[in-house]
Amino acid sequence: MKGNLWKILSRREHRETQLLWSLLGICFLSSVLGYKPVVIVHGLFDSSADFVNLLRFINQSHPGTNVSVIDLFDRTASLEPLWKQVEGFKEAIYPIMQNAAEGVHFICYSQGGLICRGILSTLPDHNVHSFISLSSPQAGQYGDTVYLKYLFPTFVKANLYHLCYTAVGQKISICNYWNDPHHRDMYVNSSDYLALLNSERPNPNATVWKNNFLRIKKLILIGGPDDGVITPWQSSQFGFYDDNETVIDMKNQEMFLRDSFGLKTLYARGDLALCSLAGVEHVMWHSNETVYKTCIEKWLI
Repeated sequence: MKGNLWKILSRREHRETQLLWSLLGICFLSSVLGYKPVVIVHGLFDSSADFVNLLRFINQSHPGTNVSVIDLFDRTASLEPLWKQVEGFKEAIYPIMQNAAEGVHFICYSQGGLICRGILSTLPDHNVHSFISLSSPQAGQYGDTVYLKYLFPTFVKANLYHLCYTAVGQKISICNYWNDPHHRDMYVNSSDYLALLNSERPNPNATVWKNNFLRIKKLILIGGPDDGVITPWQSSQFGFYDDNETVIDMKNQEMFLRDSFGLKTLYARGDLALCSLAGVEHVMWHSNETVYKTCIEKWLI
């Protein structure tokens, strides 16, 4: 009896010792390899609970990384105006930045990618290293998607400008980046968010915002042709429609050519990367391990 008890206690002690060494190893790896904290900002109708897979991918590949999935403006609250969301997320994220001497990484999904741009443009002392924009409508949105039909059942893409380009419409997040290529002047003059971020209309803060944005070390733009929500999908990489609904790629967009907020500068610095993957639906970008391994993992160092 004593012998069996001794064996049980010995095995338990052995397991506990192994666990202790594993924890010490994780802490050592994190310390030696210097993994920067990661901040994740969700998209439209999401919440922090939707990112368990991405959290697991990061923990498996970079043990000990401090990952913060910001739990704000969840679900229907994600329809709040984007400037309001920027201020809320900024308040939550800034302390994380202050406690990260070597800087942080941003992974910002869908609408969250635009929120992160607002933070980066208006926060003069941010220390974001890699800004990973994960299937985000960076050049705007113009498409009859399931989201549009759910939010605006009586509208289609051709007439949504009647609502979006009004003071009332601009209080709805999706209207802040609705970019109708057939009503370009209305977009430029009415968009309280995206047109200002892109400096598509005169903005007294344009130079300051550009300098703030250029504090990032890397910009990674991830998207793909089977997304099914971001329309056109190339918007995730700053491509967009002309007035004939022909997609013009990023390098031929006026915002790039004029370097209105820093895209051309990042490209010239070698700090702009595109990652395109087929076969990924919009709701799967943050849960697909191939996306993580191919497009995200190497930037989280």
